[in-house]
Amino acid sequence: MDQILMHYLQVSQHMSQQFRNHFGKLNLTFPQALALNILGSEGPMPISRLAERTGSANSTISGIVDRLERLELARRTRSELDHRVIYVEATEKYRQLRSQVETGVNEYFSGLLGTLDPEERSCVSRGLELLDRALSNREE
Repeated sequence: MDQILMHYLQVSQHMSQQFRNHFGKLNLTFPQALALNILGSEGPMPISRLAERTGSANSTISGIVDRLERLELARRTRSELDHRVIYVEATEKYRQLRSQVETGVNEYFSGLLGTLDPEERSCVSRGLELLDRALSNREE
């Protein structure tokens, strides 16, 4: 068990560093890039839904959206049906940056996983799937 924990922590550190390096070039933090990726993929959504999708508190995601608005990468709009609901959406400026973000991360992971043979990639995938399931079951 200690070995699994140590490997997990080392992988987490490596990935965090890679994400910081990549998204830092775009003047984004990983949480900001995650929120934008979700908005770009799924479209406008209430702030509460974005908080849920990112695993953040509403207050945390609100601060992230504030910064994204200052960078002109996201904007808030009121629901026409219920003026109490605030939607967040990605802007055209974000869509222009999106291909750079995805390309860099995809290239990094392709290069990294390309050093493994298909069986090893399958083992990594299966191990992460099992860990995700164990963590999800623990949350319930």
